[in-house]
This record gives sequence, C-alpha cells and structure tokens, in this order.
Amino acid sequence: MSFLVLESIKKSFGQTQVVKDFNMSIEKGEFVSFLGPSGCGKTTVLRMIAGFESPSDGAISINGRNQNALKTNQRNIGMVFQAYALFPNMNVFDNVAFGLKVAGKSKTEIETRVKEMLNLIGLDHLSDRYPYQMSGGQQQRVALARALAPKPQVLLLDEPLSALDAKIRVSLREEIRQIQRQLGITTVFVTHDQEEALSISDRIVVMNAGRADQIGTPSEIYNRPTTRFVASFVGTLNIIEATVIDPSANTVKVGENTIRLRESIGALKGGDKLSIALRPEAGSLLENAKGDTSLTGQVISSHFLGSVIRTKLEVGGNQISFDMFNSPDAVLPQSGETLTLRFNAHDFLIVRD
Repeated sequence: MSFLVLESIKKSFGQTQVVKDFNMSIEKGEFVSFLGPSGCGKTTVLRMIAGFESPSDGAISINGRNQNALKTNQRNIGMVFQAYALFPNMNVFDNVAFGLKVAGKSKTEIETRVKEMLNLIGLDHLSDRYPYQMSGGQQQRVALARALAPKPQVLLLDEPLSALDAKIRVSLREEIRQIQRQLGITTVFVTHDQEEALSISDRIVVMNAGRADQIGTPSEIYNRPTTRFVASFVGTLNIIEATVIDPSANTVKVGENTIRLRESIGALKGGDKLSIALRPEAGSLLENAKGDTSLTGQVISSHFLGSVIRTKLEVGGNQISFDMFNSPDAVLPQSGETLTLRFNAHDFLIVRD
C-alpha cells in the first residue's frame, strides 16, 4: 500500500481554483519532486499535505490514516522553507532542539538527538553559533536538521535552495538527497529548477495550471514527455511543425526532408499538420554518425557555451537547435552554411496537447 496518498485533491481561493483534481500515490522512502512554473499550484499541494491549507475537496492520507481533520502539529511532518525560518535569538543547538522540547522529550534525549542531527549535517562544531553568524547554506542545513530531529514520517521541502548561489545549491541538493537516502524518509520537494528535480528525484510531478501534467521518473519526463507543456518546460526541446505524407507509413515532411517516425501518427490523414519534438543533443553533424534519418538546412547562428556549441538550423520554416561537444579543434558552423543533421527516427516524439 502507498504511504502518502493524495486523492482527487482540489483547492480554491474564492472563485479561483488553483489545484484541480490532483491524484498521486507516493511510496514509503520515495523522493518525489513537484516541478513547475510559479503559480502552477505545487506549493499549495505541499501546504495541504502539511496542514497549512485544507483541501476544498479530496482526501490526504499518510500510512493509511486520513489527514484532513488533523492539525499541522498532529501530522508528524517535517517542513523546510525557502527562507530558513530559524529563530534568530536561538543558537544552532536550540534551533534543532526546538521541536523536541515542544514534544516534551527529556534533556538526555534532546542532547543525544541534536548531536546526532548536527553530525548528520556536518555542523556539530557550530552548535553555539547564531543564525546571523552563519552562511545561507549553513542556515539551511540547520533548518533541515531541525525538521528531521523529531523523526517525522514525511519531509516536505518548499524550494529550500532558491535563495542560495549556484555552487552552494548543487552541493546542498546532493547532501539533501544523501541524507534522505540514509534516513529512508518519504520526501516531497518543491522546485521550479528542472536540473534540481532531474538530478535528485525518484519521480517528478510536472505541474501546469493546477494539474499534474505528467508523473514519471526523471528519464521518462525528459526523454518521453507526454504533453506539449512538459515537452517545452523540461529541458530544451525543438518543437517542429511537420506535414503528414502517409499515415499508414508514419511518414511526415519537414521542409524538403521526409521522415519516417517510429511512433504511430494515429488518426491523422495526408496533408494534416503534426508537431514533433527533438532534443538538441540527439543529432550529429558527423558524416559517419549512426542514424537512420537526417535533416538538411541553413545555419542561422552558432554559439560557444563552454562544454557545448549550440547551433540553430533553419529547416522548412522551423528553427532547430542542436548541440555538439566542444573540443580544442572544434570549428563553429558559419551563418548561411548548409548542414545535414543526422539522428535516429526514434529520437523524434509526437507532441500531443
């Protein structure tokens, strides 16, 4: 049986419905990220799990127990916020100990657990420091330790890394994932950062306008998006407008190029328009590159991005970006140059709304 279940969850504020029929089952020990743009409803779902908001309809259960009627302090949930939310008048030790004191734990239990948590986050040497004496990354580690100290059954993180600089974000997200695996705690992580979600999640929920557009593993979300929104939101993806030639043969035309798709075109007929998608890293300019399909077009622009060179190609009215790895002898394609991009037909996805 699933550990955390959200069944037909809806949430409205006045006449505005911000969460629409949200369903999901999360296994015990799973790390799930809610990914989406601002205003898509991901934080509202998190706040309903925590008990800060009540669903307008639907049910939330944890370990088989309905949570709808329970207050936040009755749900045994740990919460980490974007803004740290540490008590400025308390040192690190007392901040981490706060939940344990509220729970009425003994002094010996508190000291043992706080030391355990500070050792877990690698800040046992800073137990006497106050929040203002610490970096943002250190403060967020303390906030994580405070959330974990009472041994919650679920850990919720609401964009905990967005206030940190890029380098600290990368190292801290890896630490959070390592700690989560070590403790085996069921975790829901809210973010608008695609790389964060892809790098640390067991599964990702891509949210759009209050709905879960797609739920899947990072690989499924990136390689096999099921809606136009997911295809355009996660990673860089070329959306190419094609014309159906022969539905029975799954052939389409892009400019002067004919492509036989692996995926079934479905009920469309010859002459119909079809949107197909291609990742920038899928193609190659090498003449001996493995592939059963190609597109020929003119170079619009080419940019050196460090590890990759990104080039835009005009093909039949479509602008197609493709990436190739940088090397010391790499030559940037020149504007106006005609190039052939080679790839495999299975790299194409049919984009359905």
